[in-house]
Amino acid sequence: MGVPQTMVALRERAAFMKESLQKSQTITDSMVAILGSFDHRLSALETAMRPTQIRTHSIRRAHENIDKSLKAAEGILTHFDLTRKAEAKILRGPHEDLESYLEAIDQLRSNVNFFSSNKNFKSSDGFLNHANQLLTKAISKLEEEFRHLLTNYSKPVEPDRLFECLPNSLRPSPGSPRHHGEATGKSGSEHQNKSLETAIYTVPTLIPPRVIPLLHDLSQQMVQAGHQQQLFRMYRDIRASALEDSLRKLGVERLSKDDVQKMQWEVLEAKIGNWIHYMRIAVKLLFAAEKKICDQILDGVDSLRDQCFAEVTVNSVAVLLSFGEAIAKSKRSPEKLFVLLDMYEIMRELHSEIEFLFGTKACIEMRESAMSLTKRLAQTAQETFGDFEEAVEKDATKTAVLDGTVHPLTSYVINYVKFLFDYQTTLKQLFQEFDASDPEAQLASVTTRIMQALQNNLDGKARQYKDPALTQLFLMNNIHYIVRSVRRSEAKDLLGDDWVQIHRRIVQQHANQYKRVSWAKILQCLTVQGGGPGGDSGSGGLSRAMVKDRFKTFNVQFEEAHQRQSQWTVPDSELRESLRLAVAEVLLPAFRSFLKRFGPMIEGGKNPHKYIRYSPEDLDRMLNEFFEGKTWNEQKR
Repeated sequence: MGVPQTMVALRERAAFMKESLQKSQTITDSMVAILGSFDHRLSALETAMRPTQIRTHSIRRAHENIDKSLKAAEGILTHFDLTRKAEAKILRGPHEDLESYLEAIDQLRSNVNFFSSNKNFKSSDGFLNHANQLLTKAISKLEEEFRHLLTNYSKPVEPDRLFECLPNSLRPSPGSPRHHGEATGKSGSEHQNKSLETAIYTVPTLIPPRVIPLLHDLSQQMVQAGHQQQLFRMYRDIRASALEDSLRKLGVERLSKDDVQKMQWEVLEAKIGNWIHYMRIAVKLLFAAEKKICDQILDGVDSLRDQCFAEVTVNSVAVLLSFGEAIAKSKRSPEKLFVLLDMYEIMRELHSEIEFLFGTKACIEMRESAMSLTKRLAQTAQETFGDFEEAVEKDATKTAVLDGTVHPLTSYVINYVKFLFDYQTTLKQLFQEFDASDPEAQLASVTTRIMQALQNNLDGKARQYKDPALTQLFLMNNIHYIVRSVRRSEAKDLLGDDWVQIHRRIVQQHANQYKRVSWAKILQCLTVQGGGPGGDSGSGGLSRAMVKDRFKTFNVQFEEAHQRQSQWTVPDSELRESLRLAVAEVLLPAFRSFLKRFGPMIEGGKNPHKYIRYSPEDLDRMLNEFFEGKTWNEQKR
């Protein structure tokens, strides 16, 4: 029973499912029919709409083309308008408003570029020609404005204004003869050199700061227009003229070697002092200021900037260096050594500034000329050194020193050596130009040789005296002067204590020789054979006549010595007193002893004052008149 029921139920479900499938198929067929109908209608509609779509697309494209054309026309009109405005500004010129004028030129250039890239425009060629002509006219006016501004502000710098830029130690005092350019003193002092190392220089303002940017902008426009050469020539001519005028006002003049040779030494020495002053002012102030404005005005155009600075300064540098060369090549003489050292010194002082200012390729000739002058000055100074040493030894001046005092050659050479020590640093640098050995040892060697040359010459001059006593006095005076001067100077440290001690002994030797030569015969009058001077061994074998003769001879010889030697001179007071005392210590005891022993033999006779003319006190007083350099008339008073 159970199975048949189940089968019935399955059959009924299968029938239901079949009926459902048949209904679903019917619905599907209906939908397909409907969709097919829609597809047919849509195709018909699309066919109908196609002409309308085509017309709409064409209209849209036309609108886009019109917009583009309008925008292009608007741009062209804008550039035309800007060109018109720029032209108006350019025609008015740069004087009223230079900044606006420069903007107009930039705008005109921009418009030229615009139309150059839009050649399709029918009138572009005509516009470009007009615009380029306008640009040419504008740049020409710019050049005129650049020339006007640069000329108007390129005035020579007055000397007083330059002096105000110097350190106080180098400024000439108002009202002094030096106020118009002469140097305030030698630069050879070691102390002054040290003070100059820290000296402050104020570079003068050649062109007002407010004008510099305008000149810079003008120069940039000229460079952009391809007018570099015009700019170069204008800048060079105007600034070079102003610089040369500044130096001329200061006192710089062009002098040839022949001019230098013809000058008196005093005039030439003053001009060399001025030249040193001018070099310092030119390099540290004028050239430095010129470099500064050149860098600012021509900033961004390096090759032109360097060439301009070189051409602006070349003539001024040549004038200054040519004078130095003329001195270095002129006839050598001892007095020129110190000015040569001064000149060498200033070139060394300015070396770093010259290297900086003239460090570019365009300035190489000026830089090398300065270095060449420095070397030439060193060489000439060294040769002059050698000449001086030889001249001292061979000096044959006939200047007679009748009183045996210090010879002019001695004081000249000693002062010369003292001056040398004011140039110690410079001399050591100079020695190193040619020799790598110890410069201090070289200086000591040179000084020693000069001293020896002087002594050799003095020995020769001493032999010209006919009186041997005066020969010794002359040598004593001169060697003593040398020793005293060395002891009071820096030469002592260089020559050493041994040198000083040796020469002090030489002074004493000449003093002893003087006493021996000058007083031996006089003392002989007071000597009794076998008893020494004034000995007490009886009468010593001397008769009254012999004693009279001794007193007479003593009187004559002492009076002659007094007459001569009171005209002689020992200029050093200590040495003079020492020498008098040394003579008195020998003469007075001998005279007292002789007078005591033999005086009674004369005093009891006739006219004793004829023979005993002087007391020991008289002799002492008269000895104090020795070496005073008195004339014969002064002695008779």
